[in-house]
Amino acid sequence: MQLPENATLAQAAALAATLPAALAAESTGPFTVDASKLTAFDSSTLALLLQAHRLAHAAGRGFAVHGAPAQLTQLATLYGVEALLSLEPASAGSSRPASA
Repeated sequence: MQLPENATLAQAAALAATLPAALAAESTGPFTVDASKLTAFDSSTLALLLQAHRLAHAAGRGFAVHGAPAQLTQLATLYGVEALLSLEPASAGSSRPASA
């Protein structure tokens, strides 16, 4: 599943509604979320990722987030959920601002 550039509170409900279909579309292996395009995110993005994590594990699948901006990782660390989300950082040199 590819997250859009903006995944803030305004988009969270719509994005959450797409999770079951995205999980079904990736029928094997861990459910992966690509966060590499994120430029605007907040704590609701973490809630969205935690929901995706719960759905994946309920389906007996692993979960990972690829291309996580450094600020998303920092936010996850602040909330104590970085280990749950299996955040894999974006490639070096691609730092993106986060929304508060």
